[in-house]
Amino acid sequence: MTTALYTHADSHSHVTPPGHPERVERMEAVETALSDARFAALDRRDAPLADRAEMLRCHPERYVSKIEAAIPKEGSRALDADTHVSPGSWAAALRAVGAAAAAVDAVLDDEVANAFCATRPPGHHAEKETSMGFCLFGNAAIAAKRALDQHGLLRVAVVDFDVHHGNGTQDLLWDEERALFVGSHQMPLWPGTGGRDETGAHGNVMNLPLDPGTNGAGFRRAWETHGLPALDAFAPELIIISAGFDAHQDDPLAQLALVEADFAWITEALCDLADAHAGGRVVSTLEGGYDLTALAASTAAHVDVLMRRGK
Repeated sequence: MTTALYTHADSHSHVTPPGHPERVERMEAVETALSDARFAALDRRDAPLADRAEMLRCHPERYVSKIEAAIPKEGSRALDADTHVSPGSWAAALRAVGAAAAAVDAVLDDEVANAFCATRPPGHHAEKETSMGFCLFGNAAIAAKRALDQHGLLRVAVVDFDVHHGNGTQDLLWDEERALFVGSHQMPLWPGTGGRDETGAHGNVMNLPLDPGTNGAGFRRAWETHGLPALDAFAPELIIISAGFDAHQDDPLAQLALVEADFAWITEALCDLADAHAGGRVVSTLEGGYDLTALAASTAAHVDVLMRRGK
């Protein structure tokens, strides 16, 4: 068995204004890192364009149509203070959703052991009818719904270690008792959500807020004490990871102090849980990470673990 890597050139066509942190160069940094010889065994696959029905698993038609209509014929358009679209953004967003959906299919059909989706724009801030935080559609939540509804799974976990709270994923899965959402994030920090008291309609949400300055030891303690035991008790049949690497100590948008070894550690821990409950099945999709060097190194550490565990 191998690890699949889903990418597509359309991810480069989502162009944000000069100086914007979520930029094309992020994808270039990730692709360069994964072009190293040690990643030669990756099963490299083109991310397909998602059918409209995929977005409708989590978002209403009026919202999907609103995003499509907002795509400019030229230049850039601001959907809010942080989220912009360009002529290539629609295709890029469909590839991001399509990658996550295809990865779920490949993993659950036993074509590959696990998968990583290197796409943009990210997704974990997109709420049911609100684009925000650089995100248009809820890639990870949509993937979870596909696993539940298309493949008939009974329990899917979505795990988010991005430095910003995955408010969109939480919103999209709030009423979904077949899904458990567990996320660590810095607090206080934008978007201001993610308190421990936000537990979902069915006790299916667990937030692990971390103080600014928290290092790897504090991060691991939060997961060992709360997050991993909750996931173990839930016994997911598939683990979907929102892999944000902006909790790195060098990231410019926040103040956590993780390093590459910490991202490798949480990946190992999640693979252990997947081995115990899900036949090793893991799908990971890229979220944040805005220092290019840290993003490249952290992604490499994450994918390296996926490849080793997928053999």
